[in-house]
Amino acid sequence: MNSHQVRTTFFEFFRSKGHEIVPSAPMVIKNDPTLMFTNAGMNPFKDIFLGNETAKAARIADTQKCLRVSGKHNDLEEVGRDTYHHTMFEMLGNWSFGNYFKKEAIEWAWELLHTVYGLPADRLYATVFEGSAEDGTPRDDEALSYWKQYLPEDHILFGNKKDNFWEMGDVGPCGPCSEIHIDLRDDDERTKIAGSSLVNSSNPLVIEIWNLVFMQFNRKADGALEALPAKHVDTGMGFERLCMALQGKKSNYDTDVFQPIIAEIAKLSGKQYGENPDSDIAMRVVADHLRALSFSIADGQLPSNVKAGYVIRRILRRAVRYGYTFLGFNEPFICKLVNVLTVEMGEAFPELVRQKQLIEKVISEEESSFLRTLGTGIRMLDKLCDDNRAKGTTLVSGTDAFILYDTYGFPPDLTELILRENSMTMDKPAFDAEMQKQKERARNAGAQETGDWTTLAEGETAFVGYDFTECDTRILRYRQVKQKAKEFYQIVLEQTPFYAEMGGQVGDKGKLTNAAGETIKIFDVKKENNLSVHLTDKLPSDLSGTFRAEVDLEKRIATECNHTATHLMHEALREILGTHVEQKGSYVSPDVLRFDFSHFQKLSDEEIRRIEMRVNARIRANISLDEHRDVPIDEAREMGAMALFGEKYGDKVRVIRFGSSVELCGGTHISSTGRIGSFRIVSESSIAAGIRRIEAITAETCEQFVYHIQDTIKEIRAMFNNAPNLSQALKKLIDEDVELRRTVENFRREKTVELKKKFIEHKREINGINVFVIRGFYHAEVMKDIALQLRGEFPERFFFVAGTDAENKPSLTLALSDDLVAQGMNASQIIRSAARHIQGGGGGQAHFATAGGKNSDGLTIAVNEIVALIE
Repeated sequence: MNSHQVRTTFFEFFRSKGHEIVPSAPMVIKNDPTLMFTNAGMNPFKDIFLGNETAKAARIADTQKCLRVSGKHNDLEEVGRDTYHHTMFEMLGNWSFGNYFKKEAIEWAWELLHTVYGLPADRLYATVFEGSAEDGTPRDDEALSYWKQYLPEDHILFGNKKDNFWEMGDVGPCGPCSEIHIDLRDDDERTKIAGSSLVNSSNPLVIEIWNLVFMQFNRKADGALEALPAKHVDTGMGFERLCMALQGKKSNYDTDVFQPIIAEIAKLSGKQYGENPDSDIAMRVVADHLRALSFSIADGQLPSNVKAGYVIRRILRRAVRYGYTFLGFNEPFICKLVNVLTVEMGEAFPELVRQKQLIEKVISEEESSFLRTLGTGIRMLDKLCDDNRAKGTTLVSGTDAFILYDTYGFPPDLTELILRENSMTMDKPAFDAEMQKQKERARNAGAQETGDWTTLAEGETAFVGYDFTECDTRILRYRQVKQKAKEFYQIVLEQTPFYAEMGGQVGDKGKLTNAAGETIKIFDVKKENNLSVHLTDKLPSDLSGTFRAEVDLEKRIATECNHTATHLMHEALREILGTHVEQKGSYVSPDVLRFDFSHFQKLSDEEIRRIEMRVNARIRANISLDEHRDVPIDEAREMGAMALFGEKYGDKVRVIRFGSSVELCGGTHISSTGRIGSFRIVSESSIAAGIRRIEAITAETCEQFVYHIQDTIKEIRAMFNNAPNLSQALKKLIDEDVELRRTVENFRREKTVELKKKFIEHKREINGINVFVIRGFYHAEVMKDIALQLRGEFPERFFFVAGTDAENKPSLTLALSDDLVAQGMNASQIIRSAARHIQGGGGGQAHFATAGGKNSDGLTIAVNEIVALIE
C-alpha cells in the first residue's frame, strides 16, 4: 500500500464512521502567542477543548502538518540519525467533541489497524494509564476493559504519568491516553525477547504508532485538575510510521514518503544511499528538512533572524551544512529538490504546487547566503587554529567557538569536525556554558508568570466593535501576569468594542469607566485561545457592576484608514504588477501600514507612482464599505474574495468589499474610502527572495509627511538665498564641487610625486634591503598610494613602513616586496602586532597591510618595532 493509499484509506474509514474530513490547518501559527508552529494534531482544535469555540461538527478527521523543532517538543537533533524522528511530519487524527469517548475510539482504532490495514494482532501492544497518586487520578480501568476485547493481557501494559497522561502544556486540557505500539522486528528476534519488554524503551523497531487521548480534565496554574464540561477524544497517528509498518520497512526513510527525495539527492551528489553511514545520515537530514522548509514557506513563514523565522533558517542551515560536509555540495542544491517533493505531495497538499516558485527562490537565496557564511567561518576557524598553534595549544576557546556560532551562524558541530581534522579540540564545557547563558538571557527576556483566572460571572465575550466603539459591559474574569519584572492584568469582558490584535492589525487602546467615575486604561488587547484579553496596569477597586468600555477613537480611525488602504493597495499591486502578486504578511497600526507580497524584482519609481495614483483615485471616489458577515466560505469565493496568505478560515467568513476590491478579512475598516484622505508609499524593499515589502502612510500621518518635505525644501531654498529654481542652484553647486575636487586631486597627485621623490632621496639600506621609513602628518590614503608606487619601482628587497598622523587619527602602513614575503615576512601579521602601540588594529595581505588606532604617542614605538625586524 503506497503512502497515497494509506492516507486515502484513513479518510474513507472515518468518513464511514460519520466523521467530517477537514483540510490540514497551516503549519505556521498566527494570532497565538503561545505557539509558533503546529506541533501536534490537536493544536487547531485547542479553542474547542478550552470551551472558547464551538465545534462545527461533533466528529472530525484529518491529516495535520506538524513541526517539532523548538520548545518542549523538539526532535531536531535526532532527525536523520535514527529511523523515525522528523521535524515536519503528518499526524492522522480522528476527533470527538463531546460525542463518542473511549469505547468507540479504541474499537475503531483496532478495526482500522487490524481489519482494514491488516497489521498482525500479535505485533500490536496497547498501553493504559496506571493512575497518579500525585494528581489523585485512578487507573484507567475503562480503557483496560475495552482493550481486553481485542488483545491478550500480556499485550496490554500500564504506563505512568509521563507516558500515558497527555497534557497540552503546563495548563489547559489534558487526560489519560492509550498508546498503540507495533513490533516491527524480525520473527527470530521476537522469539528471543518479548515485544512487551521493549515498549517505550527507545527501540527503533518497537515504536508508538497511534495515541488515543481522552480529554476529560483541565490543568490549572496551581497544578490542580478539574473536570472538563464535556469529554473529548483526540487521537494522533504518525503517518510516516504507519507507512513504515504497512510497507514492511524498518525505517521511515525507506518508505515511498522519503525514497523519491533521497534518490534525487543521491543523483545530484553522485553518492549511493546505503554505502556510507555519514552520507546516509546527511541524505536523511536533507530529505526531512526539505519537507519542513517547503511546507513552512508555503504556509507563510520565511527564514529570518527572529522567532519562527529563525527556527526555519536554522533548519535550512543544518541541511546545507550536512550537504556541504558529507555530500560535497558547494552550491545551492536543496532548491533543486522542491520539484520532486511537489510531485510526491502536491496532490494531498496543493499549497506546495501554488507556492512552488516562491519556495524554490527563497531556499536558493538562503542557501547561497549560508554557503558564503560557511566560507567565512572556515577562514575564521583556520585563523583560530593558527593562533592556537602559535600559542602551543590544541584546545580552542569555547568562547571563540560560541562567537562563531552566535555572531556568524557557524554550526558548532562543524566547528568540532574541522578542529578534529586539524588535530585540535574545542573547549566544549566553556561553549556549553556560553550557550546556557544565552538561553537564560532569552528565557528571562520572555519569561511570563500567569495566574489562574478568577471568574466573576459565567458567559462568553461578544465582540461588538464592528458596529460600536463604546458599550456597557461587565468583567467576566481576570488574572495577574508578571513579565520582565512588570506586573499587569488581563481582563475578559462580557461584550467588548475593543479589537484584539489579529490578522496583522494591532489591538485597540482605550479605557474602562465604572459608575463611580473610576477609570482604568486598556493599553492593548490580544487574542489568546480565541478570547479577547484586555491588558491593563491595574484593576478597578470594585470589579462588580457595569463598566463603560470606550475605544480610543482617534487611534482606531487612523488604524482603519491604514487597513482599508492596505486592501486598495493590494488590488492596485495586482493590477499594475500582475496577478502573481500575493500577500505574504501585513502590519496595520495607527501610524503606518506594512505590506509584504510576492514579486521578483524591485519596483521602479514609475510603478510606485502608478500604485499611489491608483489608490488615491479610489480614495477620491469615496467608495463605501460593503460588508458581509457570516458568509459561507464557498459563497465568499464566488464573490471573488481573496483569501490572505497563510490564514486559517472557518466555514463562515467576513467579506470586505470596496468597489472591485474584495477580500476575506476580520479587521476593522473605515466607512468609506474618502475618509482616508491621501496615501503615500514611503519605502519599498526586499525582505527575502521573491518577497518585497512596502511601507505606506495615510490620512493625518500623510499630511505631516508632506509638511515635513515642504519644510525641508524651504530650509534648503533659504541656504541658496531663496533661489527661484532650486534644482538649478543645486546643479550649479554640484558642478562647482566636482571642479573643486578635480583641482584638489590634481594638487594631491603633484604633492604625491614631490613626496615620493623626497622619500627616495632619504631611502636607507639595511642588510641589503631598500628601507623607507616615513613619519609625519600625512593622510593614510596618500601613504598607500606612495607605498604601492614605490613597491612597483623597487620590485626586490623593498621594505616600506609609515607611521603617520592626520587629524588625530594615527595610522600605520607597511609594504613588502614579494621576495621578502617568500622569505617568511607577513605584512598583515606584523601590522597587527605593532598596532597595539597605537591602541588599534588592522590587517591586510602578506605584501601590504594597514592599521588605525587612537594613540598617536605610540607611533614611534610601533615604527621602531617594525624596523627592528630587519636590523
